Amino acid sequence: MSDTPHTPLLDQVRIPSDLKRLGDADLPQLARELRAETIAAVSETGGHLGAGLGVVELTVALHHVFDAPRDKIVWDVSHQTYPHKILTGRRDRIRTLRQKDGLSGFTKRSESPYDPFGAAHSSTSISAALGFAVARDLGGACDTGHGDAIAVIGDGAMSAGMAFEALNNAGHLQKRLIVILNDNEMSIAPPVGAMSAYLSRLYAGAPFQDFKAAAKGAISMLPPPFQEGARRAKDVLKGMAVGGTLFEELGFSYVGPIDGHDLDQLLPVLRTVKARATGPMLIHVLTKKGKGYAPAESARDGGHATAKFDLVTGKQKKTPSNAPSYTRVFADALLAEAADDPRICAITAAMPDGTGLDLFAERYPSRCFDVGIAEQHAVTFSAGLAAGGMRPFCALYSTFLQRGYDQVVHDVAIQRLPVRFAIDRAGLVGADGATHAGAFDIAYLANLPGFVVMAAADEAELKHMVATAARHDSGPIAFRYPRGEGTGVEMPERGTPLEIGRGRIVQDGADVSILSFGTRLSEVMTACEALRARGITPTVADARFAKPLDEALILDLVARHDAMITIEEGAIGGFGSHVSHLLAEAGVFDAGFRFRSMVLPDIFIDQASPADMYATAKLSAADIEARVLALMGLGQVDKRA
Repeated sequence: MSDTPHTPLLDQVRIPSDLKRLGDADLPQLARELRAETIAAVSETGGHLGAGLGVVELTVALHHVFDAPRDKIVWDVSHQTYPHKILTGRRDRIRTLRQKDGLSGFTKRSESPYDPFGAAHSSTSISAALGFAVARDLGGACDTGHGDAIAVIGDGAMSAGMAFEALNNAGHLQKRLIVILNDNEMSIAPPVGAMSAYLSRLYAGAPFQDFKAAAKGAISMLPPPFQEGARRAKDVLKGMAVGGTLFEELGFSYVGPIDGHDLDQLLPVLRTVKARATGPMLIHVLTKKGKGYAPAESARDGGHATAKFDLVTGKQKKTPSNAPSYTRVFADALLAEAADDPRICAITAAMPDGTGLDLFAERYPSRCFDVGIAEQHAVTFSAGLAAGGMRPFCALYSTFLQRGYDQVVHDVAIQRLPVRFAIDRAGLVGADGATHAGAFDIAYLANLPGFVVMAAADEAELKHMVATAARHDSGPIAFRYPRGEGTGVEMPERGTPLEIGRGRIVQDGADVSILSFGTRLSEVMTACEALRARGITPTVADARFAKPLDEALILDLVARHDAMITIEEGAIGGFGSHVSHLLAEAGVFDAGFRFRSMVLPDIFIDQASPADMYATAKLSAADIEARVLALMGLGQVDKRA
C-alpha cells in the first residue's frame, strides 16, 4: 500500500453530486479507493481510524442515494466521518485532520454545508435529526433547503438514555425520519448492557420480513463474520417475533439487519426507504470496525484511535517518554488502594482503556463497572454505591462528566455522598479540540456546597490525591489531571493522604506571589527561571485545592507581598474567582493589593497541539513571565489588567 493510493474513480468525485454520474457497478471500486485514501491520510495525521473504515460503503451509499446538503445526514459522535469529509469537498485538506488551522476530527457546521450538525459527544444524532425533520415540516428557513433527515448512530451510542428519549419522541410525532443503526458490536470498548444483548437476539432471527427482501432476504446470506455474530445470542427470547420488536413498539418501522459492507444490499434498501417511508424508519446495518485494514481489524479496539502509523505494518509512531502517563499513575495508585480496601470500586462510562480502569477490571472484576455510554447513570449508580457503604471512584473525562451534571448536583452533592470523581483529560487536550477540552469542571464543581476539588500539579501529587480521595468519607471529592505524560518527577512508592484544604509553598521569594492550581506549575517554574535572570524572585505556591481554599496560605501570601497572580487550566469562574472572592471579603483590595488571574479565555479553542492551544490561551511560561512583569510595572502594558 503506497502513501498515495491510486484512485481514478475517487479523483472524479469532488462533491456528492458527482457520485450521481457513477453507476452502481462502479461503487464497490469507489469504496475501495475511498478506504485506501482514508487509511493513507490517517497514517500521516493520526486520528480515529476504525470507525471510519467501518462505514465506507455506508457513506458511499448514503451520498449516492440521498441529496446532501439538502438531505441532512447527521453523524452521531462523528469520529467516523473522514470518508464523508473526503466525498464532500474536503479531500484536498484531509491531511490537515486534527491539526492547527486544519480540518476538525468531527463534523463542524462552520467547516462545511455538508455538516448540518456538529458533534463529538455521543447519542445526539436522533434528537438533532428529529429537529431537522420537524423544522422541515414547519417551513423553517435553511440555506441548503430541507429534505430528508437521516441520523447515523452506533450500537454503543444507541445504549445511551438520550437516544431513547429521542426515539420515544420521534415515535410519538411520526415525522418522516430515517435512523440508521450502525451496529459493529463495538463502540470504544466492547458493548455492554441489555441493548447489546437485544441486538444479538435480532441477529439470531430467522428470515426477514417481506419489506426486508430488498436486502437479500435471510441471515444465511450474510458473510461468515456476521453469521458468527448471530451465534453470540445464547438466550433467544422464547416466542419473540422476527424483527425489531423494541423499535416497532416505539413507533418505528424496522428494516434489517443488513450487511453494511455489501452495496448490493445497502442501495436497494436505502432507495426503498427513500421512496416509501412516511414516518420514522430504523435501518439496522451490520458493519465491522476497522474493515479493510488488517492492523485495525485485529486490534482489540478495532483501530479506534491511533497516532501516525506505518501504512504497511500499522505500527504507531509514538514519541517515547520516560515519564508515566497521568492515566497510568491514577490506575496504579487506585490498584494499590483497592488492595487494602475491599470497599473501593471503580465505575466508568464506556472508557475503561481511556481511564485506565481496564487494569482495575483485570485485577478486581467484581468491583469494576463499565456502564456503557451513560454518564448520568454512572454518576447516580456511584451515588447508590456510596450510600450502600462502598467507596466508589467514578472515572470520567472532564468533558464527559458535563453530561451527568444534574446527577452530580442532585444525587451526589445535595446528599453529601462520598463519591470520588477521577477527572481525566482536564485542561486543553490537543487534536480533539474544543469538544473534548476539560475546561469547565473546576467552575461547575467548586460552586457546589460540600464538594472538595483538587488538581494535581504533577504525577506524584496525583498519587497523593488518589490516597486522599480513598479516605475521604464526609462528602464528594474530585481530583483532576491532564492527558499525556507526567513531568518526570520522583515518584513515591505509595500516595500519602493530604490534609483537606491545605496547599504548599514550592519556592519562597520576595517580589510577587504566584498561586498555581494544576499542572501549569511546571510552566510557572520555567517562567521563574527567566524572572530570576531579571533579578525578580516570586514566591510560588501550589494550591492543591480549589475548594476548600487554603485561606491561611493565601492570606499569608497577601501579607508578605504586594501582588498575586493565580493560574489554572480552567475557565472563568473557577479557582481564580474563588480566590478573588476571598480577597474581596478580606478587604485586601481596599489597601491597594494587586491581583490578577490567568485562566482559559472566554472562547472555544480549536484543535492544535496542546502547546499551541496553551499559547493561544496565553498560559505558557512566556505569558506568565510577561504577566508578572506587567503587574510589577516592568514590562509591556497588561491590557487584561
